[in-house]
Amino acid sequence: MDHPAMSLRFQAACSELIWVVRLNLIWLVFTLAGGVILGLGPATVAAYTLARRHARNETFQAWSEFWTVYRREFVRASLLVVPAALVATVLVGNYLYFSALGPGLGVPRIASFVALIALAGVGAHVGPLYAHYDLPLRAYWPKAVQLALLRPASTVILLLALTAIVFATSAMPILAPLISFGAWIYLNTWLCQRFFQENEARLLSKGNS
Repeated sequence: MDHPAMSLRFQAACSELIWVVRLNLIWLVFTLAGGVILGLGPATVAAYTLARRHARNETFQAWSEFWTVYRREFVRASLLVVPAALVATVLVGNYLYFSALGPGLGVPRIASFVALIALAGVGAHVGPLYAHYDLPLRAYWPKAVQLALLRPASTVILLLALTAIVFATSAMPILAPLISFGAWIYLNTWLCQRFFQENEARLLSKGNS
């Protein structure tokens, strides 16, 4: 057994875990600083921006860079994230409401659940898209819909990753303030970076063929 190699892998894993916890903390602090509703959009966009830079092995000061992106993207990020968050809140409320009324309202309950899953599948692409591509604000959600439909396997992987994090948080609620949001942004960014690279390589090969 190669003990030095194992030690290096363990140190790298611990370093990544510390980064996830830090990202989670910064996201929570800036979301709460904006009163949640006003802080959610810019904090989320800033977290995805830093997660992408971290995935590309860039070196930066996390708190100051987060604040820079948070301040710069405050309006655009709010317009990008908050409407979808409100829709998701309504869908969750509908699902819980119809579930409480019993099996007689199974159709609207299932419809709310399916709509929530569809929103999650599309929304899982939006943050990484915003951090990776410079597009008009109105183009991100349509582009996310296009990717979710054209790359269903990638969308399923993202939904499975989200489900795993939600399940872990439900089983151990202490994870939510410590790591869950940062873990999702980290993993979501890492996966989407690879999906984007594959998609760009495929489009490039088609252009050269």
